[in-house]
Amino acid sequence: MDISDDDRIKHRRILFSALHPNPNQAQEAALFLTDVPGVLRADPLETRLVAVRYDLLMVTLQDIDEALRELGLHLDNTLIMRLKRALYYYTEETIRANCGCPRGESNCTTKVFARRYQALEHGCRDHRPEHWRRYL
Repeated sequence: MDISDDDRIKHRRILFSALHPNPNQAQEAALFLTDVPGVLRADPLETRLVAVRYDLLMVTLQDIDEALRELGLHLDNTLIMRLKRALYYYTEETIRANCGCPRGESNCTTKVFARRYQALEHGCRDHRPEHWRRYL
């Protein structure tokens, strides 16, 4: 399935908790996210808010959030933010699944192109069973 750039490139805002010893979590997250493959841009907007732009076929918001948690940063856990995150996780996973990217694979574009190549009719196929091909 072809995916447009508008659907593939996502823009999200990540809000951090106010109850954290580090008052400038957004700056630390932005510095970390600039080196992550698939993250195109990470800008701290406030001390607790970072804007992230990323390629959905390379990385998901759930991957980003888990990495930030492992870094020791605390995401805002209010009910509305948890609902938003759950909705984003679900929609991103659905888009990736429709593109042929199963969960748990960070870069699935190679498999998508390989499946497309296998589906094409060309002369590079040997339709004999495997045991016949090895018999010589």
